[in-house]
Amino acid sequence: MATSTTRLTDTQIKNQKPGPKDIVLSDGDGLQLRVRTNGSKLWNFNYYHPTTKKRVNIGIGPYPEISLAKARKAVTEFRELVVSGIDPKDKREQESFKNKQEVLYTLKNVAIEWLEVKRGEVTEDHCRKIWQSLERYVFPDFGDTPLIKITAPNVITLFRPIEAKGSLETVKRLNQRLNEIMNYGVNCGYIAANPLVGIRAAFKKPKKEHMATLTPEELPDLMRALSQASIKRVTRCLIEWQLHTMTRPSEAATARWAELDLEKLIWTIPAEKMKNKLEHLIPITPQMLAILEAVRPISGHREYIFPADREPKTHCNTQTANMALKRMGFHGKLVSHGLRSLASTTLNEQGYNSDWIESALSHVGANEVRTAYNRATYLELRRPMMCWWSEHIEKSSKSTTTLNGITAET
Repeated sequence: MATSTTRLTDTQIKNQKPGPKDIVLSDGDGLQLRVRTNGSKLWNFNYYHPTTKKRVNIGIGPYPEISLAKARKAVTEFRELVVSGIDPKDKREQESFKNKQEVLYTLKNVAIEWLEVKRGEVTEDHCRKIWQSLERYVFPDFGDTPLIKITAPNVITLFRPIEAKGSLETVKRLNQRLNEIMNYGVNCGYIAANPLVGIRAAFKKPKKEHMATLTPEELPDLMRALSQASIKRVTRCLIEWQLHTMTRPSEAATARWAELDLEKLIWTIPAEKMKNKLEHLIPITPQMLAILEAVRPISGHREYIFPADREPKTHCNTQTANMALKRMGFHGKLVSHGLRSLASTTLNEQGYNSDWIESALSHVGANEVRTAYNRATYLELRRPMMCWWSEHIEKSSKSTTTLNGITAET
């Protein structure tokens, strides 16, 4: 004979005092009220899982926020689901997840998460460029769009005008970044699959263009133009510093005085600023010291060696050298990154060890352990090579001193 359960009343619930242990009151049909030792009262539904047949509890809410009548109504709905073979707990979790997909897992929100992970792989300058491209081209249309509602046709439509302008490299990078964000969403369980896989096939491929640079024979032309250019001293020193050190534009522009060891004559660039995320050591030559002395009156009391003109407490823009080279007449002929190629070509033509040159350029080979080892062992071997390169630049400068009777600056 089945046991009957006496139904609860509001008066009984209100008057129920907490005990030394949790007290469970039953209302029948699986509805229970748990009275905690701290006095809180919580409703839950105790039932058999429709598939596993194991006992399961699902919370309904606190009393008195959830009244007795509302709790009974909820249990009736839960029981109907169980009879239909649906687990109320699974259904609630699915609905909660769907709500998160609609509200929390928007493209911009997930992009913020993704970029925090990406930050450990690339430089801060690169992170800034990534975010700026997304803010300019993607977020205005899709920033608040849930990942589950982003489709390949919609993204293709968004990028068609950019492609029409001929900005194929921009389209390529945007496609790559969006795919990384969507893959991150898949890996985190925010969406089931990435709908943008293979989307690059819908666009024209950008032609691979080499970084604009000069031939070794054109170095005197560069030094002549630099000596006569109407540019600020900081900009002139920055270009020469990048040329002598063979560094990337962002590495040179963000150089700090604190990174220099003028006793050991070494410039140590922290790993977080490097493209390969490995600390980079550069021997300092006498010519590099001369550049530092030239800029010291301007920035010696500040953090950055090459400060921004308007905001001297921060570093100059990473495009400062590029813009100056354009104004000097090198548009389409030379970009600041091409100074590295100029150095590499010259040193290779002089027969210097290719491993030393690659180490000086902070290139990473397939074997990162070997690369790290070489970085340390090649430091002193690179010093004579860097001194030769600085002397070569200096000689190229002096070879331009007779133009219109103007003495070139070094």
